[in-house]
Amino acid sequence: MEPLPAAAPRLAALPRGSALEGASIEELFSVAGALRSGHFLLKSGRHSDRYLEKFAVLQYPVLAVEIGRRLADALIDRDPTLVVGPTTGGALLALETARQLEATLGRTVRGVFAEPMERGTRGLRRGWPISSGERVVLVDDILTTGASLAETLNAVRIAGAVPLAAAVIVDRSTGPVDIGCPILALGRIEIGSWDNGACPGCLAGQPLVKPGSSV
Repeated sequence: MEPLPAAAPRLAALPRGSALEGASIEELFSVAGALRSGHFLLKSGRHSDRYLEKFAVLQYPVLAVEIGRRLADALIDRDPTLVVGPTTGGALLALETARQLEATLGRTVRGVFAEPMERGTRGLRRGWPISSGERVVLVDDILTTGASLAETLNAVRIAGAVPLAAAVIVDRSTGPVDIGCPILALGRIEIGSWDNGACPGCLAGQPLVKPGSSV
């Protein structure tokens, strides 16, 4: 038998069943090795000493299913017929959230994704039908500025429907975010950021890492 990957012992430490359901979002990220410490270059150009790597969580079905369950619970009172997420993480979440909503509501709930287009826009490019009466909700992984969700909401509006609400795994925004519909968060994780040269990593001379490339 091949040895287990290095992440497996961390994952095995997370309780299952009711204990898993009671774990905080930060605990889910930590046990998957997804809450990382170091010296990171963020998309905004600022630096941070912590970084959330959502794909380190979503690679584990047990955690992805639990997160999908929580997103479905947050959105079920909107009685959705369609779940839309921005690629890439939001595409995985849309499918799992729709699957769990479908099981609870006892009817079809679709899960689709919005892809990047030109000039900072997104579109529903796969020929998915959306009627004006569709009850649409949005899902995404990490809320920082809300740009991906805003682009996804606009793509749904162009397709002919109006999103009712959005839900995210983690809110790490530093101020109010208005995308045109309510945003619900499963948890909040505080992550500080600094200008180049002013962060603890810069002052300590730590190598700068751009997440998604070398992490």
